[in-house]
Amino acid sequence: MRHRTYLFACLLTAGLSACGGSAPPPPASSGTSNTAAEAVSRIGDVTIRANAMPTASLGAQVAAQYGIARDDSTVMLLVGVRQGSDAQETALPAQVTATATDLRGRRHEIAMRELRSGDLLDYVGTVDVSPPETLRFEVTIVREGGATSTMQFSRDFYPR
Repeated sequence: MRHRTYLFACLLTAGLSACGGSAPPPPASSGTSNTAAEAVSRIGDVTIRANAMPTASLGAQVAAQYGIARDDSTVMLLVGVRQGSDAQETALPAQVTATATDLRGRRHEIAMRELRSGDLLDYVGTVDVSPPETLRFEVTIVREGGATSTMQFSRDFYPR
């Protein structure tokens, strides 16, 4: 299992201490149709992964550690930028900006911030939703040296 997918699964558990086993537990039901589905973009040996999930899905310890409120009407966007093969990925620093647009055409800027856990470096932000809702995310990543990538994906969110 790839290191990145493992981190996403760990974030959905009761806390980082649950990540010590050889395989992560399956994600809990989260009120979204595709919580485990991550958007992936590959450019050469750089892989960008993004995932959006209701913050109510986060374990209490994880939410507290990263200062994210657990709420049925808040969605967390998590973005990771990695270089190398799946077995030898290293985190790359980047400038990440993101927006979410709902079905009514309202655009929401998502304030992204660094999230460090050991050697991992990810970027996290939150946006408010009123389930049921479909959000279209647009994420722009500017890596050191100026290389810019953009990814777009949509996710559906339903009430629990």
